[in-house]
Order: sequence, then structure tokens, then C-alpha cells
Amino acid sequence: MAPRTTRPVGTPTRGTTNPNRLRRMDRWIADVHGPALRRSAEPPVAVDLGYGAAPWTAVELQTRLRTADPRTRVVGIEIDPARVEAAGPYEREGLSFVHGGFEVPVPGEVALIRAANVLRQYDEAEVAAVWRRLCTRLAPEGLLVEGTCDEIGRRHVWVALGPEGPRTVTFATRLGSLDRPSDLAERLPKALIHRNVPGEPVHAFLRDFDRAWAAAAPYASLGARQRWMRSVRDLAADWPLRDGPRRWRQGEVTVDWPALAPSAP
Repeated sequence: MAPRTTRPVGTPTRGTTNPNRLRRMDRWIADVHGPALRRSAEPPVAVDLGYGAAPWTAVELQTRLRTADPRTRVVGIEIDPARVEAAGPYEREGLSFVHGGFEVPVPGEVALIRAANVLRQYDEAEVAAVWRRLCTRLAPEGLLVEGTCDEIGRRHVWVALGPEGPRTVTFATRLGSLDRPSDLAERLPKALIHRNVPGEPVHAFLRDFDRAWAAAAPYASLGARQRWMRSVRDLAADWPLRDGPRRWRQGEVTVDWPALAPSAP
């Protein structure tokens, strides 16, 4: 790679990472975006943006995406050069690490950008510009997945975006860890976390989800999974859900972005 002539765009994250932290997000990507990966004429390139102090998430992303398309190449991008150097021993066929930021210093268009736990430290007003910048790097069928999870991957919320912009919001959890659906509010991505207040769509969604959860209390005797699925079925009467029972069973629900998009300031 030619020497860099400009500084990477962005600021370093705390670097917190743990093995298997992003497994729920990865499995969703491999399932939902797998067909687009397989349709790519060239081996698809996926980017793990801001992978952190250790490269576990990039290593795991390659393993999981290759179940969808064995040709997939993964590039881990970090703005901290010391983290790139430390990841060097983990490089292998189809997995590399480069120094960079939101400019995504990878040749050509990419099939996937995963930016997990990267934007939490930014102001809400900065998110839209970052999304637009990253979306310009996507192939026509490319996907940007940006979101947040807890330290051990029990609770996630992420936004999926295509080249045209945001499409959906997915809530995913280990059901045994959940007291009520609104527990996921603490993991809302930066674009939504400050909008969880009365009058905002995401607040209304979580309120309705909690009400459906309470109404499904009789199903608790059958387990948290059955209670979740009953709650989501009731929620689907009033909210535009994208997925179905196969994903609900995994503790997921995906909602159209326009239904949760923040109100105008």
C-alpha cells in the first residue's frame, strides 16, 4: 500500500473488545446479507471498522461471513496504528489489517462495512455525515451496519443502511438476560439513544413493546422465548416489522427505519 498522505478521519475509540461480543450482529449479517455476498462477481470485501485493541471481532467476522460466501475477504481498519501493528500476527488468507478511519482506505467498493461501538463517543449531530460518508464506499448491493452492544454481547441494537441511507433498526438480545424489552434502550445507537424521550418514535416503540411484553406474561411459564415471540406478534399489528418467527426465536426484531427515525429538531 502506498504511504498515507492524509490523516485518517475520526478519533480513536476506547478499544474495548471481547471474543464473541458481536456474534448476534455477525449472524444476522451472514443470514440477511449472505445472498448479496454470493451474487458478487468478485470476491466480496467486508470491512470491520474500528475493531479495537484486539482483532477478535475481525477474525470472527471472516469466519462467520465465509459460511455465507467462502470467497469473502475481511479488512480490519483501525485509526490507532499501534492496534494495526498488534493485529499483524492474525493476518491470514482473506484477512488483513490497515490503518485508517471513516475514509475506509480500501480500493474499490465494499460489500459490507460493520461499525460496531464506534459512534458512541461522537455527538448525535455528527452521525448523519458519518453515515453518508461510509455509504459512499458501498457497492450497489452493499450494506453498512452501525450499532452498539454491551461488553459481552447480550444486548445489541443496530441500524442497517444501503447506499441510499438507513433502512432498518434491529434489536437483538439473549432473552434470559431481559427483564423487559426497554432494557435494550441503553444500547440504542447514537442516532437514537438521546431520542428515547416522550414524543419520539423510538420511545413510543419501546413503550408499546413493554406493554406487549406485559400482556404476554402468561407465556412466561413456557419460557422467555415464547413470551418474546408472543410480544412481537402483538407488536406487529402496529409497527412495520421486517422479519418473521425464524428470527424472532433468536431474540431479534427488525423495524423499518422510517418508523423509528428521530423527529425533526
